Amino acid sequence: MSKRTAALHYPEGTTQVGTARVREDRAVGPDFARRELMRRTGNQPTSEFDDIASGYDPFAVAPKVPAAKKKPAKYRNEKCESGGVKFDSKREMKRWHELVQMQVRGEISELELQVPFVLAEPVVIAGRKRPALRYVADFVYEKGGETVIEDVKGRVTEGYRIKRHLMAARGLTIVEVK
Repeated sequence: MSKRTAALHYPEGTTQVGTARVREDRAVGPDFARRELMRRTGNQPTSEFDDIASGYDPFAVAPKVPAAKKKPAKYRNEKCESGGVKFDSKREMKRWHELVQMQVRGEISELELQVPFVLAEPVVIAGRKRPALRYVADFVYEKGGETVIEDVKGRVTEGYRIKRHLMAARGLTIVEVK
């Protein structure tokens, strides 16, 4: 169905049809609104040329609003990356570089990053299977024939205290680097 409006025609001189006033025939073109504004207000409306001359570009892309700052991490650590390895904090990255240098000098060997230890096997509680409890050590390496488990800590949390206790119950000691 096309949207075509039919012009109503009234005998010449008709000024009112019902409660509506009949407009006189005027050429309604692109300049009609401008002329009508000038006639009614006495002010010349601004033209596109005025906008362009003042530097306004109707096709310009709006400037990007800066993104809201990210909320800082809970313990104020900053995640970072070095050599394709991602670290949870700058302190952890710094310690990794120290350990790599120690390995190069021959002071330590078999350096590993993010080593998982199973503290408790998976169990079924109330009909639902619960996963194993794990502790993930930041670094594990051999020094003087002994295995050293290291964790870089800025803050000791309650969850970490429990895992440290369970590791000690298995005879494993965690060296905390602050």
